[in-house]
Amino acid sequence: MNIKKSGFNTKLIHAGNIHDQFGSAIVPIYQTSTFSFESSEEGAKCFAGESDGYIYTRIGNPTINALERQIAALENGFGAIAVSSGMAAATTIYLSLLSTGDHIVSTDAIYGPARGVMEKQFIRFGFQSTYINTTNIETIEKAIRRNTKVIYIETPANPTMEITDLKAVAEIASKHGCLLVVDNTFCSPYLQNPLDLGADIVFHSMTKFINGHADVVAGIIITKDKTVYSQLRTMMIHLGCNMDPHQAFLVLRGLKTLSVRIDRAQENALKIAEFLEKHPKVAWLKYPGLKSHPQYKLGKQQMKGNGSMISFGLKTGFEGAKKLMNNVHLALLAVSLGGIETLIQHPASMTHAKVSKDDKQKAGITDDLIRFSVGIEDAKDIIEDLKQGLEKV
Repeated sequence: MNIKKSGFNTKLIHAGNIHDQFGSAIVPIYQTSTFSFESSEEGAKCFAGESDGYIYTRIGNPTINALERQIAALENGFGAIAVSSGMAAATTIYLSLLSTGDHIVSTDAIYGPARGVMEKQFIRFGFQSTYINTTNIETIEKAIRRNTKVIYIETPANPTMEITDLKAVAEIASKHGCLLVVDNTFCSPYLQNPLDLGADIVFHSMTKFINGHADVVAGIIITKDKTVYSQLRTMMIHLGCNMDPHQAFLVLRGLKTLSVRIDRAQENALKIAEFLEKHPKVAWLKYPGLKSHPQYKLGKQQMKGNGSMISFGLKTGFEGAKKLMNNVHLALLAVSLGGIETLIQHPASMTHAKVSKDDKQKAGITDDLIRFSVGIEDAKDIIEDLKQGLEKV
């Protein structure tokens, strides 16, 4: 059977599996730092790249490679590179694709640390960056310079939930000889496949939906092209930001239920978004599954579902947001997202605290914005929790 041509759920269960000498039903944990060679000649061949044998877990490991094969299959990519965190994925991409004097154009409302490391750390190496509202395609074209090498998109954006037209951006990137990188964390491969829409590289914080159980920090990069894959893998090996085998095992275990978890969570999210949108204390709300979302039609075209992330603001502003967050009981006041549990947080003072106030305002990360990651609890209980919390605002 050709797994590559199988349905998504079949790939979730079977793609990447190892058939070892013991007949393991699941991928075992190869918890070893190094691997022995049958002979000195075999060792030399491995280091020369003439053999695909294993050398050292920083370079490759059977458990980690199984996860890489599976995610690559789910994203319809050439290959994948598993790393220690989502930020390790972003850093590997930056350092692989950019040199001194190179320029990157990116979504202004991307994950805070991914912007922060570029503006506060990599600026020392001469990297240049421009952050704009990428929902406006004309703005992207205007932001491109002669030294622009990368267009980096996050869609839906974190935490504004704005959606960027990936096909249109891919055409612009191709026209200007840039690589298109897409952070697909908010959707996972189940709801969106950027490589199919023209992207060159897609990456995930697997800490979120892919693992889904709030017990692992991990990241992964998937490429369309073999050359770019080799470039990124070489950088990852040199940086030493590889994944641990046990970490990979836990992600593989969480990954098996990805579609089941997301189906339940986004079913809940639609009910919760409808409740919040009608609530008299809610000033505004953005959820891709509601027609009130400014890019509702685009979301329906490039996403296979609405997801389970909601952003909203209260009429009482920041003070009201604080009161709500301090008075919910079921929803955990915590950062991260995409787990089985419902989370609530305040991006302006938490995940995006390091972004300047002016840049936050330009990106739409206002003081009243509350980010809500819907879990798989009973929807009525989540709504009741919000209802009693809003009564105290």
